[in-house]
Amino acid sequence: MSLEIIESIDQNGYPLAFATSRAPTGSPVPGEARVGLFRVEARQLAGHQKEAIVSGAGFRAWRLVSDEGSTLKGTDLAPFPLGFFNAGIQADLGGRLRGLAVKRGIALDSVDIQLVNGYGFTGSFMLGTGQGHAVAPALDITLGSPTGATQLRSLVDAALQASPAIALLRTPLAKNPFALYINGRRRHVAGVPECGGADAVDPYRVYRDVPRPLPGTVPDLIVKVDPAARRPTPAASLQPKAEVSWNVFGVGTLAADGMYETETWLGLPNSSHFRLRTDEARADRAPCGLALVSAAISFCYMTQLSRYIEGMKMKIGQVRLVQFNTYSAGEQASAGPIETHLYLNGEAAEETHLHLLTIAAHTCYLHAAARASLQPSVRLHHKADGSQAGIHQDRAGT
Repeated sequence: MSLEIIESIDQNGYPLAFATSRAPTGSPVPGEARVGLFRVEARQLAGHQKEAIVSGAGFRAWRLVSDEGSTLKGTDLAPFPLGFFNAGIQADLGGRLRGLAVKRGIALDSVDIQLVNGYGFTGSFMLGTGQGHAVAPALDITLGSPTGATQLRSLVDAALQASPAIALLRTPLAKNPFALYINGRRRHVAGVPECGGADAVDPYRVYRDVPRPLPGTVPDLIVKVDPAARRPTPAASLQPKAEVSWNVFGVGTLAADGMYETETWLGLPNSSHFRLRTDEARADRAPCGLALVSAAISFCYMTQLSRYIEGMKMKIGQVRLVQFNTYSAGEQASAGPIETHLYLNGEAAEETHLHLLTIAAHTCYLHAAARASLQPSVRLHHKADGSQAGIHQDRAGT
């Protein structure tokens, strides 16, 4: 099948997430070496559907797909970008909690997390004055453990510090650079920081076939939840702010084998729920939380591109990108700038292509989240001997 043909998520009958043998094209970043690098190769499919290959050192390459619901006239076949982000954050945090508990000799019978993210929009999307916004999320963490309150508080504080996903929220990344390629040729950008160094390779000019599942891939890593089995919406604990228009909810749990399962949904009527599983222990049975976070950013940015192309009837297509995310784990985790190489093709004027890149960068909710300093509020609950007790602690994440 030619990659010039825009296919649908369900065209090949593949699962929504699977391991793929397709290796990244070229070096991770031309002429550079980075620690904890995640590479995302993404392309637009039909409508608001997107496909991404997420790869990095030390784990398999994973193919993930995203879609939008009825609010944006999507087909609702796969999770929306902000749902990937919600699931990835809490999965990464849950994995850090488990790992630190083992190091400290703390018994954890269960780890359950509720995460609420808030987003909003100001200005006019079609007039090009729109701005996406994100506010500090709210975390409810419930730990089942015979360990005392003081040790559990210390464990949660350490996990928040050790989580690169939380670091991405907490640290304002003011300069997230972009590179633009129009019909195969690189052009200078304006209105956003520009990537330095050599060109990145457009992967879909190199690949000769669509990604295919590896034999033995764990099934049902991402599924739509039956309405009868949906979890109830938790009470949002976000502080009310005028710019917040909607919330994204996620409820997850960490299994003893290190797999983390999240159910996530958009806080609007009739929104679909999706269940995503990650592997925070080995990252070979499922993508890790940071892979979901990285994919989410590319998916969200591409949604803004497709919305504007569709709304303004631009003669631009074959939208693809390569995105680089860097993370550092340890006692004090960090997240580096988001580097995006965007490939656009079409008959529109060069200024139109450039305008599209800039508008999408300003309206992307997850680029807005990266630019801001979002200190999560954290409420910790202690479940000891099967009872809810102990800690009801409202505080900002440290």
